[in-house]
Formats: sequence, structure tokens, C-alpha cells
Amino acid sequence: MTPERSVSFVSQIFLLSASGFILAALGLAYWLDMGRTKPVALIPSLTGQVEYCLTCHADLPDISPSHPRETFGCVICHGGERLALEADLAHSSMRGGKNPSDLSVVEQSCGGENCHSGAPAELNDHIQRVMTSIQSTYTGAITNIRYTFGAQPDQTPRYGTVAVQDTTQPSNTGINALEAFQPADQPNPLLQSFGQNCLICHLNAEPRDGGKYDRFTGCAACHSPALSPTDGENQIQGQVHRLTTAIPYTQCNTCHNRGNYDLRTMTFVERTDQPTTRIQDYYQPIAQFVRCEYTLDCVDCHTRTEAMGDGDIHATQSDIQYIQCKSCHGTLTELPLTQTLNDPLDIAFKMAFLNPVFDLKPGDTILVTERGEPLWNTRVLSDGAYELIGKVTRQRFLFNPVMGTDCEQNPAEQESHYCHKCHAVER
Repeated sequence: MTPERSVSFVSQIFLLSASGFILAALGLAYWLDMGRTKPVALIPSLTGQVEYCLTCHADLPDISPSHPRETFGCVICHGGERLALEADLAHSSMRGGKNPSDLSVVEQSCGGENCHSGAPAELNDHIQRVMTSIQSTYTGAITNIRYTFGAQPDQTPRYGTVAVQDTTQPSNTGINALEAFQPADQPNPLLQSFGQNCLICHLNAEPRDGGKYDRFTGCAACHSPALSPTDGENQIQGQVHRLTTAIPYTQCNTCHNRGNYDLRTMTFVERTDQPTTRIQDYYQPIAQFVRCEYTLDCVDCHTRTEAMGDGDIHATQSDIQYIQCKSCHGTLTELPLTQTLNDPLDIAFKMAFLNPVFDLKPGDTILVTERGEPLWNTRVLSDGAYELIGKVTRQRFLFNPVMGTDCEQNPAEQESHYCHKCHAVER
């Protein structure tokens, strides 16, 4: 073999080896790239900043019709590291863990004048209303217990579960602020026990152990209900990524119907009965109620003001609740209050959009409360009767006003407990 041919042969071997190395390197790079997470970018219109949360969470649906991901994305509410692709890093700065509506962080997550800390006149002051609500402050119970055991001279509210101030001055109730109740500072051991055992059902509190207590804190305590109960013990099948105004009574039950308090020992006593029907589950055995009260869900009667507050600090739950049977049924001498919807920007249409139980249209006449709150899931029919669509069950109910019937109720006695005298259900 000549030297020239020998060099040419070596060159060919080198080129083949180099080509093989390059192919191997390209193959390795391709294999590594195949195993690497490929970012899924989302640029929500409210921020204009790219975020990669959908890389792992693409299967999550929009949390509600009013929070589309294309508009909000994830980070504006949840926090987190928007460009991170590794889970621990991405979640390291999330607000409230999995719950950005926890009241300790809700202003950063859900606040802003265009969101839930907007103008009271536009009914967008949701955070202020919730913060000062009885559901959050629990001041009624705290005040009564402290007064009973001589820790304060009267029943004027002084303390709540957290310190809170009424920012919508002047206050309509005269209660401008509450200090944080500190059980450890109470000299009476029973007040200390009250703080340890009985402050479990307000929006700032973590729930008790057990599926029947399963809920979040803050706004999500109500608006993110469990997916479904799986058995008679109400063990929770799983939480879902959603906010809803279709809140079932079972979600209200996580606080309101799980047992009673023993005021002698300041302990919580769980229900021992095992409800097997809606009637039994809805109310405890000692309760008296009428058919519509257990057939409907709590949100079908109680308004958003009663549940979320009105921005003022109230002394007791009874100070904020005002709905009575007459709100829908009227009295012997008066029909219930109604309103014909002509303004397409009426709050009733917004609420119907969030929970479209029926197609509410301009020109429809609905029932309204004595404070002007729209009962937007009701409608006055052409024959003078009324219909109500359940916000949760979607059931349709037809009913007539009391006026013109043989009802013998005293027109001066219009609280619901008077109606119960004749219409209470026997169990």
C-alpha cells in the first residue's frame, strides 16, 4: 500500500469515527431532550408575563367562569415562581399553600380595586365584608362567653378571632374595631378552654380532623366545596379546583351542623346520630323547620349579605340575618317585594352568570328582599305565581303568595317562627 493510499485510508477511518461520535452525541442529546420537561407557556392578558404553570397543571379546568386562565393565569392569584419547571421551586413562594383565599393572604391574592377589594357602591368590596363578618370575627360567641364569666362588664363586642377594623366609616353599628382574642391571656380557665376547644368554626380556623369537617379556610371555606361525600360519614372524595356560588348545604354543615357546645365544660360535643336522609342531615333532631327549609339549600334563602357580611362589624349573627318566610311568600295583607330588571348591568345578571340556573333576561320580574337584594333565582310568572330554581339542585319550585289564602296568621307576627307553628314538619 502506498503512503498516499495509507493516509487516505486513515482519513476515512477518522471521518467514520468522527461521524459515529457526532451521531452518538446527537442521539444522546435527543434522548436527554426527550426526557426533559418541555415548558408550556401561558401569557395571561392581565399580566402580560409568561408563566409555565400549565406545564404540569394543564389538566386543571378554569376555576370559575369569571376567572378564565387566559385572562388571569395562575400566578396572579396563587403566587409561585412563574418560570420554574421544578415543582418544589415553582411552589416555594405560593400564597396560602394551596389556598390563596386564606384570610391571611387574601388581599394579595384576590384584592385590588378591579377585583375583590373594589368599591362598596359597586358591591365589589368582598374582602372587607368577609373580614368584618360574623363568619370571620366570631365576636358574638367571644363576647357572650367573656360577659358570662365576668371578663367584661357588658355585651359590647371588643374582641374577634383576629384584629379587624371597619374601614367604611362611619360605622352603621357603632363598632369601629375589634382586638384579637388571646385565650392564653384569659385569667379564667374556662375561657382558656373556650379558646382551645370552641374556636373551630370561623373562617380563620383550620377545620377539625375528619371528613365531615373537611373544608378550606377563608373564602374557599364556602366557595370551594368538596367534590362529594362517599359514605354516611361524609368522608371527602377529593377537593376540586373550582370556585362556585352553587354552595350545597353539606358545605355549610362542615361548620353549622356537626354538633353542639357544652357550656359547662367548654368542649365541643359531636353529633352521635347517623343521618340517612336529607331531612336528618340538614337539621339536628332538636330543630323545628318547614318543608322549604330542608328541600332548598342554605344559599337559596340566605343572601350574600347575610353570609358574607355588609362591611360593618356586627355584634351577633342575628344582627345580620333578616330573611324571613315573608321575603318570598309575603303576608296576608302584602305581596312579596319584586323588581323588574331593565338595566343589563344589574347585579342580578352578574350573579345569574356565575350560577346560570336559568336564562335571566331584561324584562323579567324577580323577588327582592326588604333591603333590595335580588333573589335572582326567582321569577314572577304571568299568572301571579312564583318560581324558584334551586341554586345547587336546579330543581324548579312553584309557589303562591300568602295573600288571598285561608292563612290565619296575625299580620303583626311575621317572623318565621310564627309560620313554624302551623307548617313545621313532623319527623
